[in-house]
Amino acid sequence: MGAFVIEGGNPLFGNAVISSSKNAILPIISACLLSDEESLIKQIPGLDDVTVMCELVSNLGANVEVDGRNRKIYIKTPTLTGYFADYELVSKLRASFLIMGALLARAGKAKVALPGGCPIGSRPVDLHLKGFEAMGAVIENGHGFIEATCPSGRLKGANIYLDFPSVGATENLLIAAVLADGETVIENAASEPEIVDLATFLTKMGAKITGAGTDTIIVKGVDKVRGAEHTIMPDRIEAGTLMTAAAVTGGDITLSNVVPEHLKPVTAKLRESGAEIIEGDTEVRIKSNGRPSAVDIKTHPFPGFPTDMQAPLSAYLCTAEGTSVIVETIFENRFMHVNELRRMGAQIRVDGRTAIIEGLDHMQGAQVRATDLRAGAALIIAGLAAVGTTEVLDIHHIDRGYEFIENKLQRLGANIKRVC
Repeated sequence: MGAFVIEGGNPLFGNAVISSSKNAILPIISACLLSDEESLIKQIPGLDDVTVMCELVSNLGANVEVDGRNRKIYIKTPTLTGYFADYELVSKLRASFLIMGALLARAGKAKVALPGGCPIGSRPVDLHLKGFEAMGAVIENGHGFIEATCPSGRLKGANIYLDFPSVGATENLLIAAVLADGETVIENAASEPEIVDLATFLTKMGAKITGAGTDTIIVKGVDKVRGAEHTIMPDRIEAGTLMTAAAVTGGDITLSNVVPEHLKPVTAKLRESGAEIIEGDTEVRIKSNGRPSAVDIKTHPFPGFPTDMQAPLSAYLCTAEGTSVIVETIFENRFMHVNELRRMGAQIRVDGRTAIIEGLDHMQGAQVRATDLRAGAALIIAGLAAVGTTEVLDIHHIDRGYEFIENKLQRLGANIKRVC
């Protein structure tokens, strides 16, 4: 599975370019199933999740050509050759469930295994299914699969209210609505930047979408969409992770290919803790010296503090001066990194969805295990600041969402290496 070995204590200095967003590219790959024309996706990140998603759509009839040297993917689906996504691939990737909307829209039927991904909570797909039912789909659930069919052969526009602004449900229903008959209105929709990026791509394909980035999205269905060319947005979570790594080590780094507006919740908390942050149009500089101050964090859907940054900030606050309180409102099981941080000496107490962190002068290096993607990032951050050697095991979780993170950290001065 591999591991990262980190010798802590080196401040990070220099410049790094942020990769394209994992959370943006996955629904866009799925959306390519809507058209029989070729789409060109540029600035693809080299991530395991992207590989799995490409394999998944290939199994459904898409012709996928990856140009790794130039960071491009060409995707064309002349004909859907299947509508069934089996457990072997779907279990590896939560976002694989996003193909259901595309398959229902184009083929009028879909059968998808219940999805996998990181074990951070139940993340039920009921919001997706309620939306599809409102659009006329008939849903059958059994034996680990969900099968949906459109008796009329085509989805119908509908008014859909999401009980929670789920990113995945918003994306799935948005994709499905593009080829539905009539108008679809999605209320209490997620407003994350990745939703806007998906809507931008779909609009380039010929979809008629308004309201993306707000809590109400309106889609007027069209008969057909074309191929499109699109550059994926920067990964705001990778940017936040590297900002946190610089802050915890007392470094000074500049990140390019960022959208500072997307980073506001993270920037606010890092500033509150004592870090200096200077924003440009497409870059961010973060400087820190001295021990951070404790801060309180509560995760919320965008534009609130992102749940994906909760674990990295938890690691950062382990060495803060004072007591920090973190409340996780999105996923019920997103404190899996806490036990691993405790192995490094962290003083953290968990009560339900709340973690109370008593800051220490420093943590000690230890052998720890990445239990999920963002927990792995937290352990890297802790290892960079710890005294001694930290070995992070099960780094396949980290590779799902960070593109060769050790290379970027090495160029910034970190003593980190990948071992088999």
